[in-house]
Amino acid sequence: MFKKILIANRGEIALRVIRACREMGIKTVAVYSEADRDSLHVQRADEAVAIGPAPAAMSYLNVDAILSAAQITGADAVHPGYGFLSENAEFAAACGEAGLSFIGPRPDAIRKLGHKSTAKALAREAGVPVVPGTKGLLGADFMEAARAVGFPVMIKAAAGGGGKGLRMVRRSEDLESQIKLAQTEAQAAFKDGSVYMEKLIESPRHVEIQIACDIRGQVVAFPERDCTLQRRHQKLLEESPSPAMIPETRRRMQKAAVDLAKAAGYTNVGTVEFLLDTDGSFYFIEVNTRLQVEHPVTEIVSGFDLVWTQIRLAAGEPLNIGQERASEIRAHAIEHRINAEDPQRGFAPCPGLIESAWLPAGPGVRVETHIYPGYTVPSYYDSLIAKLIVSAPTRMEAIARSRRALDEFDLDGIRTTIPFHRMVLDQRPFQEGRFDTHYAEKLNHAATEAAHGSLAISNGSQN
Repeated sequence: MFKKILIANRGEIALRVIRACREMGIKTVAVYSEADRDSLHVQRADEAVAIGPAPAAMSYLNVDAILSAAQITGADAVHPGYGFLSENAEFAAACGEAGLSFIGPRPDAIRKLGHKSTAKALAREAGVPVVPGTKGLLGADFMEAARAVGFPVMIKAAAGGGGKGLRMVRRSEDLESQIKLAQTEAQAAFKDGSVYMEKLIESPRHVEIQIACDIRGQVVAFPERDCTLQRRHQKLLEESPSPAMIPETRRRMQKAAVDLAKAAGYTNVGTVEFLLDTDGSFYFIEVNTRLQVEHPVTEIVSGFDLVWTQIRLAAGEPLNIGQERASEIRAHAIEHRINAEDPQRGFAPCPGLIESAWLPAGPGVRVETHIYPGYTVPSYYDSLIAKLIVSAPTRMEAIARSRRALDEFDLDGIRTTIPFHRMVLDQRPFQEGRFDTHYAEKLNHAATEAAHGSLAISNGSQN
């Protein structure tokens, strides 16, 4: 087992890894930018090393600085968290070359599955259903490709996700301009402007399967997470199990995820993402070759600590769990992403000083956050400041518990998405599980337009 792990990340995920390491008796090293000098992960780690100025490109994406920090502190492994370098095959390879264990999949698996077009090709070979679309990257024959796929289509960045380099096109006359916009955005976000095309699934749900794989080839798939509530293709709320899933579809989706992982020679944990259509058909989207933001809902539903699992698998230990046990559903869990954003202004980021903070507690309530009174949310990074995860025996009980916990969640000084989450829980379509990936944005737009901020989303206190 590892003796010291460097965490190449920040915020709540760095704290999550620090806590797991402490429970496992492993020392930790935090790295931080100038903007994060007062962050909790710096205070909680056994050691901390400054790696550069506030911009991520000069700190959390600075491979040389991170590897140097690992070497001077005597770390023997690196945990990348999520975001930043977590899905960067070159970083994973550089860790190996520096004599460090990368807590994640091998570089070759990241390369195979991290690029969407190659991942889709591998999925086809493994018999996993994929959305109809181009079999390779878009070239000069893009109009012919679009006519073959059939409008409306989606233009997608091949090298990344998170809504970057993504464009919906309904008319042929808009195609060329939207492809150029997608390529420009993809190049800026991933340093790779290549894109491909898929048929647009009009009213899908976004459902994903958590997998875990050891170096001996054993693979298990956990119950699904439903990540349908999104804005601009960024997830806002996740739950498990999905209210739209039936046991047979779950079994087939889990098998598809396992088949793809085996075809890729995958190790460690990861997530296989699918679109679930209204007729029960599902289609492979992509693989996230890392830990997900929403991993706590799977931990609650399954009873397994996924960060412990990551570390043990990276150390070469076996899974010691079969598919039957991994498939057990022990509760219903909902995760609310609390972002420093203003829903009334299109979810615009709202960095600033947190004047006071009162976090919810009680049965079935878990909060993961790096904030505290007096902490200043920087403007340089992702706006996620907390995750509220609730669990209960049934979905309706979990919704009721979410309401109570959100009412207790009191932050002053900045605007957050807490009021938006409260509004969602009060909507009948959400309560009945009748929503798709467009629902959250439509709901927020309608509420903002109709009430000018005077109803569910107020300009005053968030209580």
